[in-house]
Amino acid sequence: MDNNILIKTEGLSKIYQMESAQVIALKDINLEIKHNEYVAIMGPSGSGKTTLMSILGCLDTPSSGSFYLDGVDVSSLDDNQLAEIRNKKIGFVFQTFNLLPRANCIKNVELPLIYSGVAKEERYGKAVKALEDVGLGDRMTHKPTELSGGQRQRVAVARALVNNPSLIFADEPTGNLDTKTGEEIMKLFAELWKKGNSIILVTHEEDIARHAHRIIKLRDGVVIDDFRNPNPVIA
Repeated sequence: MDNNILIKTEGLSKIYQMESAQVIALKDINLEIKHNEYVAIMGPSGSGKTTLMSILGCLDTPSSGSFYLDGVDVSSLDDNQLAEIRNKKIGFVFQTFNLLPRANCIKNVELPLIYSGVAKEERYGKAVKALEDVGLGDRMTHKPTELSGGQRQRVAVARALVNNPSLIFADEPTGNLDTKTGEEIMKLFAELWKKGNSIILVTHEEDIARHAHRIIKLRDGVVIDDFRNPNPVIA
């Protein structure tokens, strides 16, 4: 496989067995995403975009088909193996921030490093750097309740970056933010892409998707369009 290919799926499908019927969430998805691509996965509610992110982010496994991450077939790995890959290679940023309310910024950002078994002093140093990288060097000891929505999302981005992942997933990252703050967060993602990170943005909003350099559209679990964005928003 081409060393520049970060993600490759072949005939990827996901079927959920409900009480009385099967629900096809994804059907025969074939994709290639290269290192340092900035991709938006778009679609309305129920299109399969969250399911696709869950599989590509090693949070779930496909019902059939193959999924390769950095040349490794991860579609048949067990939960522990998937967790190890997530911790080493993938960072997540969610709409709801998912921060621990009673822990300060440093403690929140340190979490992935704790799961990785990183020593305390090294954890602290990496968390400080990650927070400085997102412009929160003066808010490190604040708790989430003492921060604005945009600052909380920056903490979430710092947490996603602290393990130096090769891939960052952003699931509706501006959904809980006002327009101005949302634009600031999108500028931050543009800076991360310029530094070499691969970014997959999951959104239903056209104006947010326009920041990406490639847009993949889903409907009813099928890719209906996959194209280069000729005019990505310059951040």
